Amino acid sequence: MKLSQLLNFNNIIVQCHNTPDADAIASGMALTKYLKDNGKNVFFVYGGNFEITKSNLKLMIADLGVDIHYVRHQVQLSHLLGLMEQELPDLLVTIDSQYEEGNIRKFKAKNIAIIDHHQVAKPLPEMSEVRSYLASCSTLIWDMLREEGLSVQDDINLSTALYYGLMTDSNNFTEINHPLDMDMRDDLKYSSAEITKFRNSNISQEELRIAGIALLGSEYYRDNHYSIVKTDPCDPNILGIISDMLLEVEDVDCCLVYSIHEGGIKVSIRSCVKEVKADELAQFICEGVGNGGGHTIKAGGSIIRSLLEQQELDYNASSIQQFFRERMKDYFVNNEIIYADDYVADTSDMALYKNKEIILGYVKATDILPVGKKMIIRTLAGDVDVTVAEDTYIVVGLRGEIYATTEKLFFQYYKITDGQYKYPADYEPTVRNHKNQDSKSLLPYVKTCLYVGNGNIYAREIKARTKVFTRLSPDSYSLGRPGDFFIASGSDLSNVYILDREMFLSTYEKVVD
Repeated sequence: MKLSQLLNFNNIIVQCHNTPDADAIASGMALTKYLKDNGKNVFFVYGGNFEITKSNLKLMIADLGVDIHYVRHQVQLSHLLGLMEQELPDLLVTIDSQYEEGNIRKFKAKNIAIIDHHQVAKPLPEMSEVRSYLASCSTLIWDMLREEGLSVQDDINLSTALYYGLMTDSNNFTEINHPLDMDMRDDLKYSSAEITKFRNSNISQEELRIAGIALLGSEYYRDNHYSIVKTDPCDPNILGIISDMLLEVEDVDCCLVYSIHEGGIKVSIRSCVKEVKADELAQFICEGVGNGGGHTIKAGGSIIRSLLEQQELDYNASSIQQFFRERMKDYFVNNEIIYADDYVADTSDMALYKNKEIILGYVKATDILPVGKKMIIRTLAGDVDVTVAEDTYIVVGLRGEIYATTEKLFFQYYKITDGQYKYPADYEPTVRNHKNQDSKSLLPYVKTCLYVGNGNIYAREIKARTKVFTRLSPDSYSLGRPGDFFIASGSDLSNVYILDREMFLSTYEKVVD
């Protein structure tokens, strides 16, 4: 759906969920401004049983000039729009929420539209834009405005609201992994003074009490050095604060903190050991019942109540606690860890493979920036930091992933070819100057090359979750799941690594005797 489709209607209600957070307020503010700027009769509302009371949100609304209205009855919508009491709005747009869900009061309108970043729970109306992979609805509305050729850079209040919306919904940016979230975070020109003001008004006395009680109830699992903590319902930021405190405790290497809400469960994950990446653990915990992600040290996720119940799990405190106990136990017990520095592969159960010749992309780094400069290449898989040397080459893989290598290694594994390069992924990779963050597309610089490999390899299919610390990356593991492949170089059996199943089958074929 495009925002311009909403301009076919005149009397419009923008509605967020019943307990608005900063993300809902920011995204609703942005959509309301867009519609008003296009001459529409529009009001931004929320329902539920309680008005906004959190001090940081009240400051945000007052300081940034957010025009939001608390309504409890259908007739109030008509009064706001200047309509007759029985006359319905032409359009109702739910933002950061979905129509008829349990966390949003149901109001009637002639037409319904949805703009949201949560998991889809029910059939969507024709006018819908839901991107569950984004960390915030603020990012979604920002990108939709860009698609209409509009920028929010000149509106400091709106930019600040969107930045704060993403910051709070991603637990201070620890749960973002999609490049669009990163782009908005880096591109917005916001008021740092206002953000500081909001952050310093974020915790109430009641939330401080919640944090204290939660820490007293911590469950510690000595064998694998992790803790699980349940809190009363609270702002997701409180989960992060509790997680950070737990990681300061002796012998706690990682932790999971969660709170149960009406429609789902918020989760915060922390890790301080290289054997556990917080983002990977969050994805494991939420797999099949929600979304998880973030960074190697700090991450989080959301579990959707309806998805949990579809797995025949009761939505009560004891069942949910047991769910987390079992998932954490499964994560730590049912996996293998391999350190390549002191490992030699046993090839008795491995087959011999040779690489296929594959067309990929490459860039000589000095074609983009001078020697000595630092660049950030942003891709769908994350940011890649590169310091430009005279012999630095950048390779673009089968799925748009980015690798930096040396000229010697490049010509050892690849051969330059003619032809026009075709990028395989949805998100166009960008290059940012590390100093001033100026951004430009990588694609105009990319040329084609042929992957020719460097000899045969041994491989076997993985039967259990496997973490491999390679010789090139001894402090960060590659994860293999059942069905992926464990690989050893034919010329050096301690040079081992992981390739996911799709990538392996696209790259290699078995050697036939």
